[in-house]
Amino acid sequence: MKQQVLKALANPARIFYVPYMLAVINFTIQFLIFMVIFVASLILTRGQGVINPLWFLLSVIAVHMILAAFSKRDPQLGQIVAAKIQLMKKKIPNKLVA
Repeated sequence: MKQQVLKALANPARIFYVPYMLAVINFTIQFLIFMVIFVASLILTRGQGVINPLWFLLSVIAVHMILAAFSKRDPQLGQIVAAKIQLMKKKIPNKLVA
């Protein structure tokens, strides 16, 4: 039983070599940024501007590759980010340095 628990903690769930939570956060933030840019371009150009969604896809892939490189060095990166988010929710900013 202990081996299964330790293995689950040592090998967190991943999506294409990136911890699951980081991949979801990456996609969510990038999608929100794309939507803001897309809506702003529609408003500013009155519907005549063309935003190519391919740039969005390329930026998601590029950032995902960067996250994969960092998570290879530190496999618990997703859990560290989750812990930092929990500290921010509890309004404990002094603990974020650790």
